[in-house]
Amino acid sequence: MHGSGSSTNGLLPISAVPPNEHDMEAGKEVEDDSFDDSTDPFDIAHTKNAPPETLQRWRQAALVLNASRRFRYTLDLKKESEKEKRRRMIRSHAQVIRAAILFRLAGDRQIVVGATVAPPTPSGDYAIGLEQLASMTRDHNVSALQQFGGVKGLSAMLKTNVEKGINGDETDLYKRRNAFGSNTYPRKKGRSFWRFLWEAWQDLTLIILIVAAVVSLVLGIKTEGLEEGWYDGGSIAFAVLLVIIVTAVSDYRQSLQFQNLNEEKQNIQLEIMRGGRTVKISIFDIVVGDVVPLRIGDQVPADGILISGHSLAIDESSMTGESKIVHKDQKAPFLMSGCKVADGVGTMLVTSVGINTEWGLLMASISEDTGEETPLQVRLNGVATFIGIVGLSVAVCVLAVLLGRYFTGNTKNSDGSVQFTKNKTSVSDTVDGVIKIFTIAVTIVVVAVPEGLPLAVTLTLAYSMRKMMADKALVRRLSACETMGSATTICSDKTGTLTLNQMTVVEAYAGRKKLNQPDDSSQLHQLVSTLLCEGIAQNTTGNVFVPKGGGDIEISGSPTEKAILSWAVKLGMKFDTIRSETTVLHVFPFNSEKKRGGVALKRTDSKVHIHWKGAAEIVLNSCTGYLDSNGSVESIKEEDEEFFKAAIDNMAARSLRCVAIAYRSYELDKVPTEEEHLAQWALPEDELVLLAIVGIKDPCRPGVKDAVKVCMDAGVKVRMVTGDNLQTAKAIALECGILRTIEDATEPTIIEGKTFRALSEKEREEVAKKITVMGRSSPNDKLLLVQALRKGGDVVAVTGDGTNDAPALHEADIGLSMGIQGTEVAKESSDIIILDDNFASVVKVVRWGRSVYANIQKFIQFQLTVNVAALIINVVAAISSGDVPLNAVQLLWVNLIMDTLGALALATEPPTDHLMHRTPVGRREPLVTNIMWRNLIIQALYQVAVLLILNFAGISILRLGSHRRDFANDAKNTVIFNAFVLCQIFNEFNARKPDEMNVFRGVTKNHLFIGIVGITFVLQIIIIEFLGKFTSTVKLNWSQWLVCFGIAIVSWPLALVGKLIPVPKTPLSTYFRRPIQRCRRSRTT
Repeated sequence: MHGSGSSTNGLLPISAVPPNEHDMEAGKEVEDDSFDDSTDPFDIAHTKNAPPETLQRWRQAALVLNASRRFRYTLDLKKESEKEKRRRMIRSHAQVIRAAILFRLAGDRQIVVGATVAPPTPSGDYAIGLEQLASMTRDHNVSALQQFGGVKGLSAMLKTNVEKGINGDETDLYKRRNAFGSNTYPRKKGRSFWRFLWEAWQDLTLIILIVAAVVSLVLGIKTEGLEEGWYDGGSIAFAVLLVIIVTAVSDYRQSLQFQNLNEEKQNIQLEIMRGGRTVKISIFDIVVGDVVPLRIGDQVPADGILISGHSLAIDESSMTGESKIVHKDQKAPFLMSGCKVADGVGTMLVTSVGINTEWGLLMASISEDTGEETPLQVRLNGVATFIGIVGLSVAVCVLAVLLGRYFTGNTKNSDGSVQFTKNKTSVSDTVDGVIKIFTIAVTIVVVAVPEGLPLAVTLTLAYSMRKMMADKALVRRLSACETMGSATTICSDKTGTLTLNQMTVVEAYAGRKKLNQPDDSSQLHQLVSTLLCEGIAQNTTGNVFVPKGGGDIEISGSPTEKAILSWAVKLGMKFDTIRSETTVLHVFPFNSEKKRGGVALKRTDSKVHIHWKGAAEIVLNSCTGYLDSNGSVESIKEEDEEFFKAAIDNMAARSLRCVAIAYRSYELDKVPTEEEHLAQWALPEDELVLLAIVGIKDPCRPGVKDAVKVCMDAGVKVRMVTGDNLQTAKAIALECGILRTIEDATEPTIIEGKTFRALSEKEREEVAKKITVMGRSSPNDKLLLVQALRKGGDVVAVTGDGTNDAPALHEADIGLSMGIQGTEVAKESSDIIILDDNFASVVKVVRWGRSVYANIQKFIQFQLTVNVAALIINVVAAISSGDVPLNAVQLLWVNLIMDTLGALALATEPPTDHLMHRTPVGRREPLVTNIMWRNLIIQALYQVAVLLILNFAGISILRLGSHRRDFANDAKNTVIFNAFVLCQIFNEFNARKPDEMNVFRGVTKNHLFIGIVGITFVLQIIIIEFLGKFTSTVKLNWSQWLVCFGIAIVSWPLALVGKLIPVPKTPLSTYFRRPIQRCRRSRTT
């Protein structure tokens, strides 16, 4: 057993939070400094980024019977430090480890050695062998690369076209995998079922019971013979084995769910070039020779060599351990798998995959650890510790009383004879009697220490995570699932989350002329059309693929890029021709801080053009002229500027995204010639000539207005944070229902990022509460908003898709990244990935978060009722009569119903609409609310009263006086046991809806609940009618069954009447809390 600290967490909460009168868990968090308690190890409001010391502290304070099981899904702190050591070791001894792993795999027949260890001379279909390729990339050997003829020579050896990629048919892929391996690595096998069985067996109390059962078995057989003597010991042993098996099965199923989730997390989808077209594939399907485009935020999917790149910077911290950004160019062309693109763009040629990369080695040698704390898990360990200490004390008292009564001759058999008489009772009988008493005390500990309580969180989270996958949400961090139930605000992106991300150009201005048909090229002057197509074709990260045999043109890239490329194709742009006729000198990739991107081109006539594209008003500010309808450059005067700004405002007010396209000429001799200087060259962005302003329509997602309304009704404020123009943001916010009326659209309700940024920290905190829409925001503004809201006491959920959103996603209580548009960096910083990028899916996550909390509370109410009733009945009976009505085997069966089966039934309740009609759950609200106290006290008092009456007057009430005394006693105890179990089955329905009158609503939809209740009931009938020898029960007649049913069914109307009793707003636990606080204060002063 671990050392215990008498925590007050959960039962005695940290702060007083008045709950809503009609709600089990409503009521906004109220911080009260007077009740702050930093000494409580179970008070961890944020387990996200919590220091190891804090996590270690609560583990040491918890009262635990089976540490290996209880802490299975928490972070293994020792393993975590070992994993870091192993990472460092792999970085320094990669080659030795690779050889060892290859040797082991060959031994396991997982790989064919011949296929991977190629001779140094070229062989097979390719002019270079695997080992030469792997060693060149591993050692970053530039001279070897030059010997092979650079990237072009190497691509020829690998039969790859550096522009179009490999042809990618099945035969080609098969040959490449055979020669160079696949991009997978051997996974560490998950724990087997036997391991779970072994862990379930580690429970200290169960071990004591098994020992007691064995001793009892030996003594029983010795005194009563084999035929009769094995029942007592055998039945306890069987009951313990049943508990162990059910526990192991439940745990094993959970672990399989987590395993599937991990595989889903690792299966990154990325775009590569094959046969000239961009195709999306799984990271596991990449082969040597593939050409992979790299953009900001991407993960480098395999080891490779840079083909071409502009300002390409790689974050290699995941491999080198040093958080420095490394710039890549032709002098340093080697790229390592697992690293992230921090800046710039480029394309790479894959040279090593899977186990032949350091990343593959690292992943093969460390197992994915799903362990992590969740705040609820920590608090429930506090609750379990508190109840466990009470239960342990009760068990010790019962043990002392029973032993005292036994040795003083006050304990009698069911036939009335005294069990122990000094100097007369044999040693074996005495030992047998003491063991029975000891067994009862230990069983009380089994029932009293709710081992299953913290594990119920894992169960409900595992269930919720599986269901959330169907609702398009992939949970990366368990705690986020739970924290989402407490979210008070959601800061959402606009593009792709609130809108469809299906963009089309619907309006265009060329010079001062508005095009009647935006894609009618006849309205454009030839020079304007040529320059536009040139700028759009080269200043893009997208691609246009024209099939050779005719057919539809395929356009790839981000939604904005696709919209502009589609418009240019309709204007007559020949993408491949333009790109082959001009040479790219330097690229400034699009940047969400600057909101624009540029490219410098050298044409065939040696002229240099610099093209810019970006947010309309920002590009317009850099323009000094525009091309008119005759193709001549006119300077922008004041009235021209007003015309363009009015055009932008007009489009923005109709929720169009405005993009301006501009260019300027530049002297070739001013362009740096050396590669180093060219890489550092800042593209000129002044004196630009405006070519066009386009308005891009991105319609609102259907159903987003309803989703926003659901959030508002649930007390969750939706805020829109977008890089778009404030007018566009306002129009979309009104369309989505984030802004109710046009009158709301005043500062600071709607604010620009730069205005918010300029405020002092104190002012930002005050203004943040009022902000509903933030336009033209940079990722840093989003981070500042999150920080200000959190300081003000909000629980913040943030959506993000770009690399620069990573700090805000990391800082927020719940970071939500986008599955379709999100970069790998954003996904890794987030807690939940929204797979369809849809805001409605975010709302579903809130529902599930609240459901997790509600389900845990249902289970706590159910379990505490059983605990209180079972303990009181056994204690009162033991002290008064020296006998207990519920014996060890019966208590183990009750424990099984309560712990494992109860958790399965109640922790898997699906979310209901009712959850979204209450305010968010306060993070420090007591787990056991006043409503729950009322419900469980009513039920426990009723059960205790009825069963104690039966215990003391059952023989006369049940008219058993005419029967033999031992039979009458056994029949009475059987009725008590049966009625007690049936009460729990009926009370399970009450626990489903602690704060609603109709406890049966939706019960038929929860098949698992119905199944468990049905199985429990059928097993109870079998136990009473057929297993009497094992459980020390007798068969009941129909009238006794009716009595049991009558007692149990009263719990339904009783619960109904109980719900009419009003409860005080101040949590009950506060009254217990105050004297403890005063005592602590007086001690410190």
